Amino acid sequence: MKGYLANGLFSLGDRMVNRVIATQLRGAYREITGEQLDLFVPQEQTINDKSSYADSVMIAKLDSESLMTSDFLVAVIDGVEIDSGVAAEIGMYSTTGKPIFALYTDIRQGGRDNTQKIGALIEDCTENQFMYRNLFVVGLVKQNGAVFLDIDSLIEDFMTYVKEDINNG
Repeated sequence: MKGYLANGLFSLGDRMVNRVIATQLRGAYREITGEQLDLFVPQEQTINDKSSYADSVMIAKLDSESLMTSDFLVAVIDGVEIDSGVAAEIGMYSTTGKPIFALYTDIRQGGRDNTQKIGALIEDCTENQFMYRNLFVVGLVKQNGAVFLDIDSLIEDFMTYVKEDINNG
């Protein structure tokens, strides 16, 4: 099985999150199959070593080929806005009809049942205490997958997907 992990890769936080997700995906896959997961993580590719040179076409070609030959996509949609590269990867990959596992961990999603927060939003839209995600991108994810609010839930659903894939041959 082959997968692709889409997230920013330039900040320490992004690279750390990517390592955690990749480690957990690989471990879950090995636990179920006894095999190694072929997971494409852009930060692990030498083309993304920023002390060397790669132009936009080289990067687009490698990422696109890896993305389109993957069996699933994990996309981190955290941040002030969804990372533009991640949004492009979701858009491209959504055309395959294959599963997309999106991770959205922003703590401002807490309290969605808090009537004071909802009332404040209804009364004055500048009191929005929740984060907005681009609805087109989220819709592309939901057509072929789901949005998860924590890594554990994402991994659990991924494990179900792997087990179903094995059972379906």
